[in-house]
Amino acid sequence: MRDYYRDFLIRNWEQSDRTSTAAVISYVLSEYGLGWEPNGADRDVVQVEECYLATGGEFWVIEHQGQLVGTGAYYPVNRGEKAVEIRKMYLLPSIRGIGLGKYLLQQLEEAIAARGFQQIWIETASVLVEAVKLYESNGYQPATGVETPRCDRVYVKYLNQSPRVDG
Repeated sequence: MRDYYRDFLIRNWEQSDRTSTAAVISYVLSEYGLGWEPNGADRDVVQVEECYLATGGEFWVIEHQGQLVGTGAYYPVNRGEKAVEIRKMYLLPSIRGIGLGKYLLQQLEEAIAARGFQQIWIETASVLVEAVKLYESNGYQPATGVETPRCDRVYVKYLNQSPRVDG
């Protein structure tokens, strides 16, 4: 991935991004009263190679004027059929409200669809009000089965599926 939204560069994560990625995510979590869990819910940020790259997923970072300001990622999951989970979609407060989150979500969906996946799952916390609004306004439907302890909502969106014809 290498794309631009205005003057924001969206690109593939590199090893040199590990510390900055963790800093962005932990900052946003703390802003909403959620804890950074490097040995739990955020282990995947510390182990991007193992959790994303080795499993067929992708992890992207967003740069603005040489600084990391956001992240977005997905990886295949054993939930549903041909499914992935979008994870670690975080933007620093200074860059929210300009359409970047919606653009990032659309780019993730396009990459996921291009790889033949049919379902996208997202877990989030109700306190992440902007995220909840973004997912719901982009066709994600409430579902059940939250697997991450700090999350209390789960959504699913179906891609590339034709209506079934029985008979």
